[in-house]
Amino acid sequence: MKLVIAIIQPYKLEEVKEELYKAEVNLITVSEGLGHGRQMGATEIYRGHKETGNLLRKIRLEIAVNDDFVEPTIKAIVRGAKSGETGDGKIFVLDLKECVRIRTEERGSVAIG
Repeated sequence: MKLVIAIIQPYKLEEVKEELYKAEVNLITVSEGLGHGRQMGATEIYRGHKETGNLLRKIRLEIAVNDDFVEPTIKAIVRGAKSGETGDGKIFVLDLKECVRIRTEERGSVAIG
């Protein structure tokens, strides 16, 4: 079992979701966050002065998958999120020690669904 965490641009969320559904990955958690990578925030002109915001709006996806769905999940996220520009995001894959379905108390890969 793995936990796939993806940080993507907000405007790419619908495209990523569509690609995940095509890959038969239907169980996702989405949250909003703030952050920046190498782009170091956005630069804007406000009332004639250059201002740089340190943190940009991002979307964080968390997807628990069984081992055979890791690569399809990664590929789907890349297809949906990639624009080729700086700031497209990152994908992290972590080992998932345990998963418990609260309703039935099932554990492990069966609980992921």
